Amino acid sequence: MRCAPAVTILLALALACPPAAGLAGDWPTFRGADRTAVAPDADLLETWPAEGPTLLWEAAGAGRGYASPAIVGDRVYTLGDGLSTADDTDEYLSCFDRASGKQLWKTKTGKPWTNGQESWQSSRGTPTVDGGLVYVLTPFGLLVACRAKDGREVFRVDLVAQLGGKKGDSWGYSESVLIDGDALVCTPGGEQAVMVALDKHSGRPRWSCPLPGCRGAGHSSIVVAEVKGRRVYVQTTASGAMGVDARTGTLLWSYPIEQTTAVIPTPIVRGDLVFFAAGYGRGGALLRQVPDGAGLKVEEVYGLNRELANKHGGVVLVGDHLYGDSDDKGIPFCAELMTGKVVWKQRGSGRNSAALAAADGHLYVRFADGTLSLVAADPREYREAGAFKVPGSGDRPSWAHPVILDGRLFLREGDRILCYDVRAK
Repeated sequence: MRCAPAVTILLALALACPPAAGLAGDWPTFRGADRTAVAPDADLLETWPAEGPTLLWEAAGAGRGYASPAIVGDRVYTLGDGLSTADDTDEYLSCFDRASGKQLWKTKTGKPWTNGQESWQSSRGTPTVDGGLVYVLTPFGLLVACRAKDGREVFRVDLVAQLGGKKGDSWGYSESVLIDGDALVCTPGGEQAVMVALDKHSGRPRWSCPLPGCRGAGHSSIVVAEVKGRRVYVQTTASGAMGVDARTGTLLWSYPIEQTTAVIPTPIVRGDLVFFAAGYGRGGALLRQVPDGAGLKVEEVYGLNRELANKHGGVVLVGDHLYGDSDDKGIPFCAELMTGKVVWKQRGSGRNSAALAAADGHLYVRFADGTLSLVAADPREYREAGAFKVPGSGDRPSWAHPVILDGRLFLREGDRILCYDVRAK
C-alpha cells in the first residue's frame, strides 16, 4: 500500500530533533557505530504511556523495505523501493532531514527485488555513512556509493559479476558494508572472494579472501575484533563463522556449521570472544580467539546451543547477559554470555519475530506484528515498562531494527520513518 507523500509534522520543530551542532553522536550503519545495537544514551524514559512516547515527526518516502535508518549529522538515510515520493516502483537510496523528516533527495539504485512471497521482497540493507559518502548494498549485490550531501552516485561495484559473489540463500544481499580507515570491507560470498577490501573512495580492490567450499554470503555485517594486537574482521556466512586478518585478508580461522536455510544475525565481539547465532534451530555459540603460531585459532567456550537460535531479530549483549528472540517465535530470552544458560524466556505484548536494540538499561523490542515494547534489561525477570502499536504497521512484517540516538527513537515502518522523543522529562 502506498502512503501519501506528504511529511506530517506532529509537533513544532522547536520540540523536534535538535540541530546538528547539538548532536552528541551518530548511528552511521546497521546496529550503530560499534555494531552492538547498544546505544550510549542515558536519562531516557523508564516507562511509556499506553499510547507510547511522544511522536515528533513522521515522514513518507522511504519505500517498501526493511532497512533500518542510518543517521549522521543532521541527516537520515535508508533504502527502499516503490517510494510514495517516486513515480515508479524502482529502488532508491533516500535521505531525510533529521529535525523535520523532510525528504532531501533520493537516488535510484536499480530495479526492485521481487523474488519470493510479497513479505520477503524489497530492500533490507541498511546504508553505511562515512566521510561524505553513503554506501549501500542492494539485494542484487550492487554496491553503490553516493555523495551524502546530494545523492550523486560516485561509483558502483557488482559483487556478483565483478567479484564472483554468491548468496547462500535466495533472499538477496542485505549486508551493511564496513568502513575501516580507507578500506571498504564486505562479503561477496564467493569461494575465491568470500570477503574483500576495496578502496572506499573508488571501489578498487585491495585484497580478497578465499574460502574453498563456501556456501555463499549470509546476511550479517562484519564486526572488528582486536586480539593480541591483531585486527580481525569477524563475519558469518552460510558456512558458519570466520575471522580474517584486516591487513592482509588472510583467513585466520573458520567455524563451520551444518547447512541451514539462512544465516542472518550479526556476531557480537567482546575482547577475544565471539558470539554468533543462526536460526532455524541451529543455535548460538561462544568462541574464544587465541594465538596459534603466527596466526589465530578459535576454541569453543560452548558450541551451538539450540536455545540461543535467532533468525533475524539479532542478539544484544548488555552487561554479562545476551538478549534476543527465540528463533523467530516472538519469545525473548536472556542468557548468560559465558555459559549460554538461559535464565528466562518470556512471551511479551507482541507476536512473531522480535528485533532488539538496547539503551540506558532497557531493551527496545520490536515485534513483527508492529508492537514495540520497552523491557528492562534485567537477568532476574522479563518486565515490560510499556508497549504500543506503531502507526501504519500491519500490512507487512515490522522487521526493520529500531535505532536509539540522542534521546530519539527512530523506526522504519514500510514507506514511513517515525521519530519519537524518549528522553526522561
